[in-house]
Amino acid sequence: MAAQPTEKEKALRGDLYYAFTPELMAERAQCADACRIYNEAVGISRRRRIELWNQITQDKTPLPPLDPKASVDDDYAALAAWPWVEAPFKADYGINLYLGQNVFINFNCVVLDTCAVRIGSRTLIGPNVNFYAGMHPLEPEIRNGTSGPELGKEISVGDDCWIGGNVTILPGVSIGRGSTIGAGSVVTRDIPPFHVAAGNPAKLMRKLDTTLEDEEGAEPGPVVGEMAEGGGVVAEGEGEGVGETAQGTAMEE
Repeated sequence: MAAQPTEKEKALRGDLYYAFTPELMAERAQCADACRIYNEAVGISRRRRIELWNQITQDKTPLPPLDPKASVDDDYAALAAWPWVEAPFKADYGINLYLGQNVFINFNCVVLDTCAVRIGSRTLIGPNVNFYAGMHPLEPEIRNGTSGPELGKEISVGDDCWIGGNVTILPGVSIGRGSTIGAGSVVTRDIPPFHVAAGNPAKLMRKLDTTLEDEEGAEPGPVVGEMAEGGGVVAEGEGEGVGETAQGTAMEE
């Protein structure tokens, strides 16, 4: 008889799961501690900042060796592929967040990474942006406070995107490569590549004319810390409405 999946396994595949179990509470506590250390660190080098970031995501990718003769600018250049994340930053688990190369995340970003949250290379994230991969059943008798189950859907943001300040991205959303999301938007559905979208809910405003579109179909760039089984970060087309699940209707956190 096959072993029953753990609550963590259920969560990662988007099934109903129970969040208040010892394993998941311990993982959230570990992430909270790592975020606190990261947010309280001041006056540290770029290299040390990345090392503290890697404690949040538990990324084991080795940094380039430190050359004792290198200048500060030289070391910055050597670390250019690693993300820039301004404090404060908060996440639920951290280990389900995957960033591409040279990503910038501004102040007060919140990531509820119940499921994977993937952000592609060279993407810029404005201040106060929220990624909500977690959600709850609508039916209160199922939801049942902290005693009931919850679930999630993966979020994917492609390479070369710009997410404006105060944007909220809801569970299951994919934003295609090169797209821009206007400040204050709530993104409830997929955004195709090379488009501008804005509003609550976010709607397509126009298509961008860019030479990058000629490169569509090429292999995506590497993702720092990407798991071997992880998928790509670019998705196209309109998706299903947020909150429609196999188990029934649910809404974002």
